[in-house]
Amino acid sequence: MSTPLDIIVPALMCAALLWWIGRGMGTRAILLATFITLTVIAGVMLIENRGGP
Repeated sequence: MSTPLDIIVPALMCAALLWWIGRGMGTRAILLATFITLTVIAGVMLIENRGGP
Protein backbone atom coordinates (compact mmCIF):
# COMPACT_ATOMS: atom_id res chain seq x y z
CA MET A 1 0.00 0.00 0.00
CA SER A 2 1.40 3.38 -0.91
CA THR A 3 1.48 6.36 1.38
CA PRO A 4 1.36 10.04 0.42
CA LEU A 5 5.11 10.22 1.09
CA ASP A 6 5.68 7.77 -1.77
CA ILE A 7 4.45 10.50 -4.11
CA ILE A 8 5.52 13.67 -2.28
CA VAL A 9 9.18 12.80 -1.67
CA PRO A 10 10.08 11.93 -5.29
CA ALA A 11 8.16 14.97 -6.55
CA LEU A 12 10.05 17.28 -4.18
CA MET A 13 13.37 15.71 -5.12
CA CYS A 14 12.52 16.13 -8.80
CA ALA A 15 11.58 19.77 -8.24
CA ALA A 16 14.86 20.43 -6.42
CA LEU A 17 16.85 18.74 -9.19
CA LEU A 18 15.02 20.69 -11.89
CA TRP A 19 15.67 23.92 -9.99
CA TRP A 20 19.38 23.10 -9.67
CA ILE A 21 19.80 22.13 -13.32
CA GLY A 22 17.42 24.80 -14.61
CA ARG A 23 19.38 27.75 -13.29
CA GLY A 24 21.23 28.04 -16.61
CA MET A 25 18.29 27.07 -18.82
CA GLY A 26 15.72 29.23 -20.55
CA THR A 27 12.06 29.28 -19.60
CA ARG A 28 10.96 27.10 -22.50
CA ALA A 29 13.59 24.44 -21.73
CA ILE A 30 12.57 24.36 -18.05
CA LEU A 31 8.91 23.91 -19.00
CA LEU A 32 9.81 21.11 -21.41
CA ALA A 33 11.94 19.33 -18.80
CA THR A 34 9.16 19.69 -16.22
CA PHE A 35 6.56 18.29 -18.63
CA ILE A 36 8.73 15.29 -19.51
CA THR A 37 9.51 14.60 -15.85
CA LEU A 38 5.86 14.79 -14.78
CA THR A 39 4.90 12.50 -17.67
CA VAL A 40 7.45 9.91 -16.57
CA ILE A 41 6.26 10.12 -12.94
CA ALA A 42 2.62 9.71 -14.02
CA GLY A 43 3.55 6.73 -16.19
CA VAL A 44 5.40 5.02 -13.37
CA MET A 45 2.49 5.62 -10.99
CA LEU A 46 0.00 4.16 -13.51
CA ILE A 47 2.13 1.06 -13.98
CA GLU A 48 2.54 0.57 -10.22
CA ASN A 49 -1.16 1.03 -9.51
CA ARG A 50 -2.13 -1.34 -12.31
CA GLY A 51 -0.04 -4.08 -10.74
CA GLY A 52 2.68 -4.21 -13.38
CA PRO A 53 6.22 -5.55 -12.94
